[in-house]
Amino acid sequence: MSTRQHEPLTDFIGSGREGSVADQIRAWWQRVRNGEMGALPAIGGFFALVILFAILIPSVGDGTQSFLTPRNFANLMNQAAPLVMLAAALVFVILLGEIDLSAAVTYGVAMCAFVVLNNPAGPALHWTLALLVALLIGVATGTLIGFFVARVGVPSFVVTLGLFLGYQGLELTLIGAGGAYPVQSPEIKAIQNSNLPPWAGWTFLAIAVLLALAIALWDRRQRARAGVPNQAIAIPLLKIGAIAVVGAIAVAILNTNRSQGPNPLEGVPLVVPLVVAILFVGTWVLDRTKYGRHLYAIGGNAEAARRAGIKVVSVKWIAFMVCSTLAVVAGVFQASYVGSVDAAFGRGDVLSGVAAAVVGGVSLFGGRGRLAQAAVGGLVIAVITNGLGLIRNLPAGVNYLVTGGVLILAASVDALSRLRSNGRLR
Repeated sequence: MSTRQHEPLTDFIGSGREGSVADQIRAWWQRVRNGEMGALPAIGGFFALVILFAILIPSVGDGTQSFLTPRNFANLMNQAAPLVMLAAALVFVILLGEIDLSAAVTYGVAMCAFVVLNNPAGPALHWTLALLVALLIGVATGTLIGFFVARVGVPSFVVTLGLFLGYQGLELTLIGAGGAYPVQSPEIKAIQNSNLPPWAGWTFLAIAVLLALAIALWDRRQRARAGVPNQAIAIPLLKIGAIAVVGAIAVAILNTNRSQGPNPLEGVPLVVPLVVAILFVGTWVLDRTKYGRHLYAIGGNAEAARRAGIKVVSVKWIAFMVCSTLAVVAGVFQASYVGSVDAAFGRGDVLSGVAAAVVGGVSLFGGRGRLAQAAVGGLVIAVITNGLGLIRNLPAGVNYLVTGGVLILAASVDALSRLRSNGRLR
């Protein structure tokens, strides 16, 4: 066993083996030139949209409807949460080069079942049991899709399109035409309507930054033990510093009193740490587990993965189960935000999750993408919806036109980047 495997991390950092910051920047720029842009276009688009709407909507009336206000910023976080979670759910199947058109109506059926079971005038099931039933509907749906796609070999587009149509009928059966059930559970309603105390927001940010730092150092230690070159220590420190700065700005804005009355309204919305925690766990699974490596391998080349001994059927099956289950979580966030569930719940969000993931930089061709990119894409779509909604006398159809145009642009960038990375575009 080599002595490098026993070398303390503090001795390894700064030893010179990890390369210089300039080398890392040049390597990153070369990857960008080769088409591996990741979330860079989405991040640029996000800031461009924020600047655009800040100019177009500087102030309306007393300023409460201005785009750049703490109140609207908190509302944007609440609006984005269901879409970010739906996009994150779809990443697991998009990485395989597959698609799930039924994810939104799956959460629609699950939440229809939840409100019916939790209704005091009906079964009056406790909210925890009703939520468990909703999550099991997601697991069962993903199991069904995975069976037909992974085991039988039916294209995912066909299977999920069939469920998309069939589940709309199931929603009508559960709720009834024209009916709507309010969300009765205070615990579910609190997800999108409660805020952390100001001190809790700062505590959560501190824990997130320290956890990111610990993971970065642990990764370096593991690479050092394996004798694999590390990047310059300044690179992860800069990334963590950026997270800390952006997070501090966000927490400071959200801790501002947003109330127009005597009662204060301040703090980070409760849904934000929930979304961040789920994204963290999902990222850990994709980046640091054997299952995640197999998922990327299958998305890159399924036949090569099979020849390498990867259980392609099992990996695909589990991916669809995870997708449908996380989609139900997105439905919980959406039901909490809207406050009610009707027979069309989720139907209008069928392609929004796919759009968010693609806009964020997740490749529809499979094998490339991250949950963080889907989150950025969700924020971009949410900014478009939020900003256009604040512009007076704007036709409702403009929102769909702009979102569709952004999606086509993102898909085109993805296709061109793949051609460039394959050497077919110079």
